[in-house]
Parts: sequence; C-alpha cells; structure tokens
Amino acid sequence: MDLNLNGKVAAITGGSAGIGKAAALAFAAEGCKVAICGRSQEKLDAASRELETAGATFMASQVDVADLAAVRAFIDAVCTRFGQIDIWVNNAGVGRNKPILQATPEDWDYVMDINLKSLFFASQIVANQMVAKKIPGVIINLSSYSTVIPSAQRAIYAASKAAVNSLTKTFAAECAPYGIRVVAVIPGMIETDMTTATIAQHRATLTADVAAGRLGTPEDLARPIVFLASEASGYITGVCVEVSGGKFSVQDPGAVWKQRA
Repeated sequence: MDLNLNGKVAAITGGSAGIGKAAALAFAAEGCKVAICGRSQEKLDAASRELETAGATFMASQVDVADLAAVRAFIDAVCTRFGQIDIWVNNAGVGRNKPILQATPEDWDYVMDINLKSLFFASQIVANQMVAKKIPGVIINLSSYSTVIPSAQRAIYAASKAAVNSLTKTFAAECAPYGIRVVAVIPGMIETDMTTATIAQHRATLTADVAAGRLGTPEDLARPIVFLASEASGYITGVCVEVSGGKFSVQDPGAVWKQRA
C-alpha cells in the first residue's frame, strides 16, 4: 500500500532513541523529511548516523521539551528548513517512581511539564502553523498502558498520560474543522531505554501478560504511527489506539502458550 507520505515533513520529539527513533526511520523510509529533537546530544548524534545511513533528509536539534521557548524555536527551525510541518509526533516522555505518600511537588512538576504541558503547547503551536498554512496535518500523541491499568508508585505518570488521552480527543474535535487529525497511541510493554530496568527484573511475568507471547519493539510502534499519519487513516481521529500485543486481552493470556508448550 502506498501511504502517500513522500515529501511530507514529520517532526518527532524524543526522536533520538526508542520509539521516537524507530518512527523517524520509518517515516524516512516512506520518503518523509524528518526532524527529531531530544535532550542527549550523544543520542542525537547516534540517531543522525542511522538516518544518514538510511539516506534520509533530516535535521536534529538538542531540545528539552520542558522549555517551551526551546520547543517553539525547534518548530520555527523545522518550518524554516522544510517550509512546514505535516506530521507532529509528541513522543518525549518521562516517568518517576514514587509512592503517593512520598511524592513531592517537584516530582509532579517534572513529569507534568514534560508529559503534559509541553505536549499541550507544542500541539497548539503546530496546529496554529497548520491552520495558517492550510495544511491538513496530523498530530500523534504517545500515551501509555498506564491509562488502562495504572502501576503502583507511578501515579503521577499515569495521571499525565490519562490527561494526554483526554487532550487527544479535545484537540481532535477542535482541530477537525481545519482538516487536522489528532490521535494517540497506547503502547504495551515495549523494550526501550525507559523500560530496560523493569524488563530485566520481570521479563517472564511481563511476557505472560501479552497474548502475542512477546514484548514489543520500537518498530512495532513505528509502523502503526506511520499508518496513522497517512491518508489511509484519513477517517481516524480523536481515538487512542492500543498497540500492546493483546496485553491483558484475557485474564491469563500466558496460559495459552503454556498449553501449547
């Protein structure tokens, strides 16, 4: 299927590693011009080498999305370099493990500034740019399975992502008259830098919860993200699409695999 993405401009926050980097490479493979940003220059350099090897037309910028002025500067730089933004992916995110009884206002602000505040205002800036240029664009938000089943000691993270789901629907409704679609993707347990420690301790248990019988890879998310950004998904907006390998699709999905063995 031709997704008709050739020549489109896709910008991805947190695009230097994990799901963001996989999405950048997937968009580049479809002929998109790609812009990525991230906090780590080392990771940006590594991602840039991969994009160069893939023959991508791209730019990479060191940006802390908690700094709204830096986010605006990145958006302006992308528009200056490529003329516009057709696809915006809010992928940057952080978590902080803290019991509710010990969490501090600083913990709250750290997670909310990156996961929610930056997402809201980056989306607002990009949507206004799309409206001004009459671009039927797409905004894709990375949510979390914690919006389905929260984890203990990660209440702030779960709350931030639940708000992302709500904003996805509101943005979709308000942007629809301008031809802009807004969707969210809910990943299951994906093997990234953010989940490495948890997976190392609990791989067997986590895998047993997944009907597909394995944990996900960044590429498992990248392909649906690209599809949702394409004209093939033109009637999909205001929804949160779960990409989890059937996590908790039944009470004990691992039992089927044990039977088969």
